[in-house]
Amino acid sequence: MKILRFIILFLVLALIFGFTPSCTRTEPEVVEPVEEESAAKEPIEPVEEEVVEPEAEKGIVEAEEQSIEVDKGIFSVEITLPASLFEGEDIDEVIAEAKEDGISDIIVHDDGSLTYKMSKSKHNEMMREMKDGLIEYIGETKNSEDYKSIKDITYNKVFSEFTLVVDQEAFENSFDGFAALGLGILGLYYQLFDGVALDDYEVTIFIENANTGEVFDTIIYPDDLEQ
Repeated sequence: MKILRFIILFLVLALIFGFTPSCTRTEPEVVEPVEEESAAKEPIEPVEEEVVEPEAEKGIVEAEEQSIEVDKGIFSVEITLPASLFEGEDIDEVIAEAKEDGISDIIVHDDGSLTYKMSKSKHNEMMREMKDGLIEYIGETKNSEDYKSIKDITYNKVFSEFTLVVDQEAFENSFDGFAALGLGILGLYYQLFDGVALDDYEVTIFIENANTGEVFDTIIYPDDLEQ
């Protein structure tokens, strides 16, 4: 799937325009509110309200916030991608490619955003491809001649923490810090596509001295993107 191209496009947008994404996730089951409503109203009315209201709220988020929205239902997953992601792209070609990649349904919204609806198995496949792409990027970064001060990069399984093991003096006298920026943004987008809420998504990058094992700098995204 060409989802990794979407991430790179967002990375470029973030670097050029200071774009900060947002994400909301609609939980598939809303049990407690229905029980509370049923105590005060007719048994049928609360169910109707709970089905309709979240969809209305989701539409507001899509139109006003231009966010990546992940809605995980019982049998399927919906991901809404903002129009800014497709600037300069032939939208018909984007849709055709998505369908070739197994996206079962695509909705084009008036604001230019697209909603991809897919099975949970397809979403799992997409997340595996994103994971493989991230691991490949990490391998290329730590072995690149462009980042000579970086000796190793470790990470946790959800890409919310990275440790850059570096030659401290060489690192501080180079532009190798851009590697941390790339890892931070890619880690954030991995979490967003996986449905992590905006209030919870975060990537912490530790910069560790290769000789002493001391962490001499810590970077936290998205906080440091806004400074």
